Order: sequence, then C-alpha cells, then structure tokens
Amino acid sequence: MWVSIFWADEHATCGAPAWIGRGLTCVCFNRKGVYQRIFINLTPQQEERVRRLKHRMKVHFDTSRTDHQAALRALWSATYPDIKLCGLVSDQWKEMGWQGKDPSTDFRGAGFISLENLLFFAKTFSVYDPKLNLSLKMAALPWQLNSDNFVLPQISFQRLLKKQGGKRSAWEYPFAVAGVNVTFMIMQMLDLDATKPRTFVRSVFMQMLSENEWAFDLLYCVAFVIMDKQWLERNATYMEFNEVLKSTRAQVERELLMDDVLRIEDMPSYTLLC
Repeated sequence: MWVSIFWADEHATCGAPAWIGRGLTCVCFNRKGVYQRIFINLTPQQEERVRRLKHRMKVHFDTSRTDHQAALRALWSATYPDIKLCGLVSDQWKEMGWQGKDPSTDFRGAGFISLENLLFFAKTFSVYDPKLNLSLKMAALPWQLNSDNFVLPQISFQRLLKKQGGKRSAWEYPFAVAGVNVTFMIMQMLDLDATKPRTFVRSVFMQMLSENEWAFDLLYCVAFVIMDKQWLERNATYMEFNEVLKSTRAQVERELLMDDVLRIEDMPSYTLLC
C-alpha cells in the first residue's frame, strides 16, 4: 500500500542543535550577514496562521461532506478539463494515480489537506486553458493576486502527472498517491504539534508562513518536483520510493536553511516549477 506512510525517524533532520527546546525564547541564525531572530513565542499573526494550518492538518477526508466532494471534483476538472468525470467512485481515478476507483480511501494517511495540496498544485502550476473563458484574475489564487509579478500558471503539474521528461522507469510511482505521501512528509518534517521546535526548519517555516499564508502549499509543490527530480536521478522504481522520499526531505531541509532563502520562492528548487 502506497499511502500507509513510510518512515518515522523523528531525528532524521538537519539543522538540529542540541540546545534547541531547552527553555530558550528564540533561535538565532545568520542570513545575509545579519543575525535575525525567529521567535518561538509567536506573533498574533503567526499564531493565527499556525492555528489554521494545524486545523487543516487534522481534517479527515469525509465522503459525506459536500465541500470535500466538490474539492475532489475540482481536482478532476483542473487535471482533466476536457474529460467528463463519471463519478466520485470511478475507474477513471486510476489514471491520475490513485490505487483504486475510490480516491477517498487514499487520503487516510494525510487527510483532506493532501487533496487541498494537489488541487493547489493543479490550479497554480498547470496549463492555462483559454477555452475556459476565465480571466487571469478569476483563475488566480489569493497569493498570486497580491503579487506584483503575476504571470501565467506554469506546466509542472501536467509534466509530473504525465511523467514527461527524463528516462522513466517501467515501474513508475503513482502520481496522486505519491502526492499524499509528500504532504505527510512535510507535516512530519515541520512537526507543528510539538511543544517546542527541535530544528531550525520549523522556525524558518514559521517566519515564511507569517509572510505568506500559502507557504505550506507552495512548499508542497517544491517538494513534489524535488521528489520527481530525485526519482529520475536515481532511475528509481516504486520499491525505492521510501528512499527517494527520505532524500527529498533532506534536500527540502537543506534549501530552507540556506542563507538567502527568506521565502519559499527563494528555494533553488522553486525554479523546477517553471
């Protein structure tokens, strides 16, 4: 089973000084030659955004909820705009990389947020279809509307979905289920339910979240393309997915801790989305 999550090594992270979490009020690190303080005691805005994100992480997919059903249909429409969906339970879902004809059974590992992440990826980094007769502003997500450099969505979602580019294995990872596992990996890496952060990674992410409430969703997109890149570089098969996911987490952590990375968009691998 792909969705039954892979590893649980709580200490397999980078940037974890032994003194983190021993009563300190903040952690300090050098960025661009200037020491900046990332407070463990969060600002009201950070607290609210973390609260919302924690809530999202705790919501299970519920087949009886109309908003959850609508999100699943929206994922299909964003992925296959020219193909009519026969139903929420259909063999068509296997084409997207779900394990069976009922994708709701694959959300058990990471919950509704894993569907939200896939939908965000599909709407934000996919091909814009002029036949939909939607203006860019209508098609844009809130974080894009606030940008001074709004551009057309990119095509990385479709590229990964269709496994385009590179030498592909005969036993490829299933796209949608892999996405669920990427969500869980990020949730485990950030460890937001811990009383005190044990690594710099969570503190750095908190700062990014205070600047952009879509930081988690953007980080998911970056992690997904990193995972695919690692997969190709290893010429991996589905039996090696666990190792690929571990190396993906390590790469994500390294990039988050780089001196010049102040936003998700500053991560070197963000360019893979273009």
